[in-house]
Amino acid sequence: MSSEKSSSDKEQAVDALNTDNTEENAVEQPNKEQQDVEHEQTEDAEGAIEHEQTEDAEGAIEQLREELAKAEAKAAESWDTLMRLQAEMDNQRKRSEKQVSDAHKYAVQKFVEQLLPVIDSLEMGLQAEGDLDSIREGMNLTLKQFESVMEKSNLEAVSPLGEKFNPELHQAMAMQPSDEYDDGVVSSVMQKGYTLNGRLVRPAMVMVAKNT
Repeated sequence: MSSEKSSSDKEQAVDALNTDNTEENAVEQPNKEQQDVEHEQTEDAEGAIEHEQTEDAEGAIEQLREELAKAEAKAAESWDTLMRLQAEMDNQRKRSEKQVSDAHKYAVQKFVEQLLPVIDSLEMGLQAEGDLDSIREGMNLTLKQFESVMEKSNLEAVSPLGEKFNPELHQAMAMQPSDEYDDGVVSSVMQKGYTLNGRLVRPAMVMVAKNT
């Protein structure tokens, strides 16, 4: 009797152990399924994030390409404008150089044109026949004609007789006593000077009075 009871207790213990194992397996099984689900969700989320990041990167690259294309177009336009400006500046420089060269070559053309009648008058005077008074009169007319040309060209004579000596316009050749002029006054003009547009071309050669 005691032996049967012991066997029954053993069987009950084994059954209880099996029951515990079954319950534990039942608990573990849902936990594994939940882990699998969570793993799949994690993979899906990571995939979605990676896909979104890839799309964002592609969008950024496309935007950079568009901006680069615009920058290249702008640079090409600026380069074309620069080349046009440089060509225009070169042409302007060449025109200016030609104008300056022509100005140097033909600066006295107008003056020469005005002198031609004076030359004609001198030649006619040399061929003229007559007494000395007639020749003098012809020379005076020619001189007045020449003085008219000088006036039109702003070429003025410097003849400072009786004026205070001015070293900027006069060149003193000597000092001499004078009963007519005070000290420091031009008493005689040996050669006239000339100014062109107010600028001295040749100083007047003069004698200056000095009485003391």
